[in-house]
Amino acid sequence: MPELPDVEVYKRYVDSTALHQPIEAADVLEAGLLDGTSVDALREALCGASFEATRRHGKHLFVRCSTDRWVGLHFGMSGEPTYYKRDGAPPDYEYARVDFENGYRLGVVMPRKLGRIRLLDDPDAFIAANDLGPDALRLDMEAFQERLADRRGMIKSALMDQSVIAGLGNVYADEVLFQAGVHPKTKVQDLDAKALRPLFDAMHDVLDTAIGCQADPEQMPADRFLLPHRQGDQKDPYSGTDLEKITVSGRTGFYSPARQAAP
Repeated sequence: MPELPDVEVYKRYVDSTALHQPIEAADVLEAGLLDGTSVDALREALCGASFEATRRHGKHLFVRCSTDRWVGLHFGMSGEPTYYKRDGAPPDYEYARVDFENGYRLGVVMPRKLGRIRLLDDPDAFIAANDLGPDALRLDMEAFQERLADRRGMIKSALMDQSVIAGLGNVYADEVLFQAGVHPKTKVQDLDAKALRPLFDAMHDVLDTAIGCQADPEQMPADRFLLPHRQGDQKDPYSGTDLEKITVSGRTGFYSPARQAAP
């Protein structure tokens, strides 16, 4: 995390708080978060401008400035934006901030310093240069099949590969596979079009539900979703049987042997 639902929630948060306000100052307190730009360049691009719109692609958030430049944000494992009155105490681990003339501030909190902040001319060029696949929520079934066609290896690895489909990570890939009843180590080439349909439907259901729940696992319906149980009782919400841990592509996840038969 943060994965697609988290970043979509962040997008809507920025839309509702930080747009159309003159920017008075900008700062980055951890230069290592910058990629391809500098603190001075960021200040020059932002000061006197305003944020006018946002766009999300997969796990990336792009914020358009009134100068037609874009700030690209990737939140790493634990980052998030926060909007607050700047005469108050800043939150812990706030390593970047933009001050508005209205006395408020948009901060970027990144406890593990794994995120990145970029200054971009064109998000589409960035997406292409970084070989990001289509956004998971914008795929139709035909495109979903095309992205997985001729893939080799395990289905969970394919779902987490941002060059295949952008947006899913370890947690939501587990949830999609659980909902579809597919074992994480199932070979992609063993899934025909009929078998991919439940995966596609589950992906949209999971992402839409998570966004509606503000990407908060505790708000997800515990009677049918894995997420509330991952860090809780570690039980299958349908059968009550124990979940098992599994490592795929170096990431430790959960699956239900009762629901997801081994290939």
